[in-house]
Amino acid sequence: MTIPVQRLGANAAAQYLEHLRGLPPEDLRLRFGVAIAEEAIAHYVNRIDFDTDEVFGIHGDGLALVGAAHLAFQGETAELGVSVLPEHRGRGVGAALVARAAEHARNRKVRQLFMHCLAENAAMIHIAHGANMDVVIESGDAAAHVALPPRDPQSVRSEMIADNVALFDFALKSQVETLRRVGIALAGGKDK
Repeated sequence: MTIPVQRLGANAAAQYLEHLRGLPPEDLRLRFGVAIAEEAIAHYVNRIDFDTDEVFGIHGDGLALVGAAHLAFQGETAELGVSVLPEHRGRGVGAALVARAAEHARNRKVRQLFMHCLAENAAMIHIAHGANMDVVIESGDAAAHVALPPRDPQSVRSEMIADNVALFDFALKSQVETLRRVGIALAGGKDK
């Protein structure tokens, strides 16, 4: 089963920040490579240029982001950072984010996709290997990279379909969440 991954716009910056703040401190250290203060997380999100970079997300049933990826472009290369909430790991969320970001980068004529993480981040190294990335571990850091093939009509069509599936998935989850809230209101306002 393919996990729908939605491209997020600048209007989702607050939701992305909330997702990152929902990660345990150790996960934040693994994601950013150092222990990071809450103010630094907010600064990081505020610096994302949604006109040039991309943020991808996977929404859970309550519309919160359960996984997110930031794809930063630098000429013909792009760097990817991925985070997944602990209770959603082991379900393919990280791999789906990496695959979706790689396809988008490929269609933007990026030749090289890379990720950096701590060498102890076994989950990200596993995902990188699964995405056919070459991983080099040195001095406690891991660098993963993969050469992307040129875009073609199939990759462009595939990305367009992925965008539409993700929008449809979000619309369905939005309707379910609205009905859930209506049900709570009708039951006297108590969320169980």
